[in-house]
Amino acid sequence: MAILLDSKSKILVQGMTGSEGRKHTQRMIMSGSRIVGGVTPGKGGQSVLFEEDPVPVFNTVAEGREATGANVSVIFVPAAHTRQAVLEALRAEIELIVCITEGIPVGDTAEFFAEVSESGSRLIGPNCPGLISPGKSNAGIIPANITGPGRIGLVSKSGTLTYQMMYELRDFGFSTAVGIGGDPIVGTSHIDCLELFQNDPETDAIVMIGEIGGDAEERAAEYIAHHVTKPVVGYVAGFTAPEGKTMGHAGAIVSGSAGTAQAKKEALEAAGVLVGRSPSETAALMREIMQGLQAS
Repeated sequence: MAILLDSKSKILVQGMTGSEGRKHTQRMIMSGSRIVGGVTPGKGGQSVLFEEDPVPVFNTVAEGREATGANVSVIFVPAAHTRQAVLEALRAEIELIVCITEGIPVGDTAEFFAEVSESGSRLIGPNCPGLISPGKSNAGIIPANITGPGRIGLVSKSGTLTYQMMYELRDFGFSTAVGIGGDPIVGTSHIDCLELFQNDPETDAIVMIGEIGGDAEERAAEYIAHHVTKPVVGYVAGFTAPEGKTMGHAGAIVSGSAGTAQAKKEALEAAGVLVGRSPSETAALMREIMQGLQAS
């Protein structure tokens, strides 16, 4: 079993005819995803060849959904047009919207986030690598060849650390890995994914990767303490970050003791989470947990 994405998922790619959209559509197809169409205004009726198989292009998401039954959309649209792309997918009632685009103005994100919150759709991102259920489907830019299917769930703010964790634990594999993005406003939170993994009978343990800035990890720690019974291992990027400096993602801003890696580590440990000081140490902690579960 996988959360959010499985072998039955039918994916539209908004911006498929652009260079990034075309490149990553090819990668998704090669990893087993069911790509049923692309969306580029003005190019409806055309098709794009991938491994000699034509994928149809539609003018709108609504047209693509009606023609194909798509329930997932992956967005590779320039930042200036992303707000409209998300709203279009939302109004076409796409169940899962995966927004890869980075550099979106926060005001635009706030606008479409408000509409998503009142809908029946789920948004992953923006500024994220997407999600993958290895061996089943891949929606986004996560490399499919670095791990296989297994029983670890992964939720991460960082794309790069998502890849590293998947690779280091490749011998155990993952049920689903979700890159939620590191912007100040994201559609799906750590807590949302923790709940899904907790309720997934084929996820045995969870890795949660956060970073300095904000209070998302502290809120996740509180949720874990009261609602999560499965083992959780955590990592917080930014232990060496200087106070007051923005590091990488737009959401990673530290002020005083609030939002520091140490404060987040302490909150997670108080909730029973094992926290590594490095990605490799975090993977080693999860390895011990999985070996213990296999032994029992």
